Amino acid sequence: MSTRSNQYIFKLPDIGEGIAESEIAQWHVAVGDTVEEDQQLVDMLTDKAAVELSSPVAGRVLTIHGAAGDKIAVGGALVTLETDTSAGEIAAAEAAPAAPAAAETGAATGAPTQTTSAAVASKGDSPASSSPRDSVAASPATRKRARELGVDIAMVTPTGASGRVSRDDVERHASGGAVATRPAPAARSHGDDDAIEQIKVIGLRRKIAEAMQRSKQRIPHFAYVEEVDVTELEALRQHLNATHKERGKLTLLPLLIQALARAIPEFPQVNATYDDEAGIVTRHRALHVGIAAQTPNGLIVPVLKHAQRLDMWSRATEIRRLAEAARTGKATRDELSGSTITITSLGALGGIVTTPVINAPEVAIVGVNKLVERPVVKNGQIVVRSMMNLSSSFDHRIVDGFDAASFIQRVKALLEHPATLFIE
Repeated sequence: MSTRSNQYIFKLPDIGEGIAESEIAQWHVAVGDTVEEDQQLVDMLTDKAAVELSSPVAGRVLTIHGAAGDKIAVGGALVTLETDTSAGEIAAAEAAPAAPAAAETGAATGAPTQTTSAAVASKGDSPASSSPRDSVAASPATRKRARELGVDIAMVTPTGASGRVSRDDVERHASGGAVATRPAPAARSHGDDDAIEQIKVIGLRRKIAEAMQRSKQRIPHFAYVEEVDVTELEALRQHLNATHKERGKLTLLPLLIQALARAIPEFPQVNATYDDEAGIVTRHRALHVGIAAQTPNGLIVPVLKHAQRLDMWSRATEIRRLAEAARTGKATRDELSGSTITITSLGALGGIVTTPVINAPEVAIVGVNKLVERPVVKNGQIVVRSMMNLSSSFDHRIVDGFDAASFIQRVKALLEHPATLFIE
């Protein structure tokens, strides 16, 4: 940090782990705003974490150095403030800087879906009461602007990350231009037919795009699809849910993970990570399952650590907890990194076949397609069975096609004969 006269230049601090630069995800102040000490200024996004930066001093914003999507080097200027704080007081603050108000929503290197939330709740937004107005996610500067314009901030449609109300949202609402989520057809004119909208790809979207591009450019994907008769597995799951309601609800995922835990010791090459620059494959005895989860901020992959140690209900409980943490931006860096194989599922939207992108540096990803009842031939008879496809991708540099097919066939056999899931 440095000062000149009564101007204070707030610079991007060293946020650790060798990070040399960070991307501006979202500003929470504008030129001319008056900010309080510890008020949130900006959300910064790195490859490892989403970090909120707050002002160490009170003052008025003179200059903002950069727009959303710009990358700032550590030590580079972010905000210039006009402040009454003395140079001695600022120096004292710099000698013992407060940790950024951060949510460590980290991501594994190169993961196409394992990325971070670009926004989290700031200290300035802690509700002082239970009123709807106080519970709105907005910076103090935005609240002040709403009061100046006579706008009830609880009535403003938010467009910021994680449902945050921005200054632009308030001013748009005040001018009668509140955002509509789905324009009514009657409001459109023929003159709108040629309208276009250009959206800058920044923040989380950029990280997802870059990671997916790296994965597809560097990994020769090999896809393998197999159908699985899960009639008996579904009967077991429903029976367990009916007879053990107090233990929580089981989905298919904990049972699929059980099948992976049983099959992977026979196929250690699929539970591995590959450093292609060093030319080293690391095979993992522990099963750390990444579970791709859709969130308001994009696809995030929380990790179920040591899944082989957990029983069915412990897995189910932990999966629910991790998914909720990912959706609310509260997952920690440790909870979002270190996976050795990933499961991806779109549930009812799973379709018949998918070709999932490998979550690098892993070498395998298992995709779950939707479960449907359909007629099949079994023992010479046409019967209705519950069928589900597994669509998986493998890194063909590390996993041979025969091994990939054999692995999925082993998983299929375990799922189709669920008693074998529990036989040592």
